[in-house]
Amino acid sequence: MDQAWQRATARYAPERKALLAEVAQGDAIGPFRPDWISLAQYQAPAWFGAAKFGIFIHWGVYAVPAFANEWYPRNMYDGTTREHAHQLDTHGPLTHRGYKDFIAGFKARHWDPAAWARLFKQAGARYVVQVAEHSDGFAMYDSKLSRWTAAQMGPKRDVVAALERAVRAEGLRFGLSSHRAEHDWFFDHGRELASDVNDPADADFYGPAVPHFVQDGDQDLQQDWTYVSPTYVDDWLARTAELEAYYRPDLIYLDWWVGHPAFRGALAEFLAYYYNRGAQRDGVVLNYKLHALPAGSAVLDVERGQLGDIRPTPWQTDTTISNSSWGYVESDSYRSATSIIQLLADVVSKNGNLLLDVGPRPDGTIVPQEQAVLLEIGRWLATNGAAIYDSHPWRVSGEGPTAPTAGAFKEQLAKPWTADDFRFTRNKDLLYAIEFGWPADGTVTIRSIKPTDRVQDVRLLGSSTPVRWQSTGQGLVLHVGSRPAGPAAFVYAIRTATDTP
Repeated sequence: MDQAWQRATARYAPERKALLAEVAQGDAIGPFRPDWISLAQYQAPAWFGAAKFGIFIHWGVYAVPAFANEWYPRNMYDGTTREHAHQLDTHGPLTHRGYKDFIAGFKARHWDPAAWARLFKQAGARYVVQVAEHSDGFAMYDSKLSRWTAAQMGPKRDVVAALERAVRAEGLRFGLSSHRAEHDWFFDHGRELASDVNDPADADFYGPAVPHFVQDGDQDLQQDWTYVSPTYVDDWLARTAELEAYYRPDLIYLDWWVGHPAFRGALAEFLAYYYNRGAQRDGVVLNYKLHALPAGSAVLDVERGQLGDIRPTPWQTDTTISNSSWGYVESDSYRSATSIIQLLADVVSKNGNLLLDVGPRPDGTIVPQEQAVLLEIGRWLATNGAAIYDSHPWRVSGEGPTAPTAGAFKEQLAKPWTADDFRFTRNKDLLYAIEFGWPADGTVTIRSIKPTDRVQDVRLLGSSTPVRWQSTGQGLVLHVGSRPAGPAAFVYAIRTATDTP
């Protein structure tokens, strides 16, 4: 299987060799070397810790079938899934219409990258991360290592280049994500039945499609025995290097399967190359998940989850507005702006960033429900941004009866917040207390703020009504009256006479 893919991609060997040579040259310029002791000296740049809020974009060919989620390309070939049944019922046999045939419907006719960038800025985002290549193997940029790209098919334009220009024109940071590693096995179910995955003419698109051979689940990659050839690892390294070589992203997000042991040497080479080039700018960020990289060598991302307490170094959580998918699907439902703002406050109180995903339609438009959520978040940040941007953790992240379950993929266990739940941040000489509800009787006590903090002033951001307060042995008592309009994330700016780290 792997040899068939190698034969189909042999035409790109010179370009691959040239990119690998560029990586080796970048590894040699310092300050980082391609070994984990050197890479453990990495520190996230200041801009990332200050940004706090970013937008993630899952947009690709998987938006055309618009069913289930962005893993439709894999699951449509799995005879046990509803995606497979939907594919046969809607589109016919897989020998007649496979995933590659959806590319023709991915035209992006109404795509306006400048409008996207304006919307993301209005939402209050400070950085934007686009999926450059998902696990389906279709590059959204002008890759020199594939003909299956948005520059040559579908939209017939370099989508990454156009969005990068628009995002930077709005003064935002630009990042890219790569899910290329798992393309090694992503279409393996297509080997199990009659499908176009077995057609040698399409082997350069469907990849090796070797059996995904795992034990103890997908998250323990030490027990993942899937075959990965040295040639595929070289291809992964070259295709990931293209992102830096062509677009100079401020951030690169790598999906979890780069933690497979086969990629470890190539990962060290890429990180040294990327970090050395980033050091010539003002620093870059690489996100990893689970245990894909050694702690300290990059920035941890906790997918669809949170941490239980303050992390001393910056980190990130990523989640999506949609309740079901990272990419566009028809008849979807969406999370409220209030729930996302509360998540943002919780994450920021623990020294983290929130990367929030949207899934545009295949024509390039963003659904109105997602736009409405983004704009409401932006309005909240316009009033309360001092508690978020450029902020730092306080001595505790928060207080209250509701504690989120820590860990990746745990957000479905979240319980509703109450008016007794607070999250704290610091910015310059002010302490910010963010309340996740409004007390029914108009009075609430913040127990973490003691008389020794010597409170001098309290005000509610966005309100001209004075806040009456008392510093007591039980905590800071606030008499706040009737609830103001807006999401249930009310921010009190508190001035104290002490510097409370």
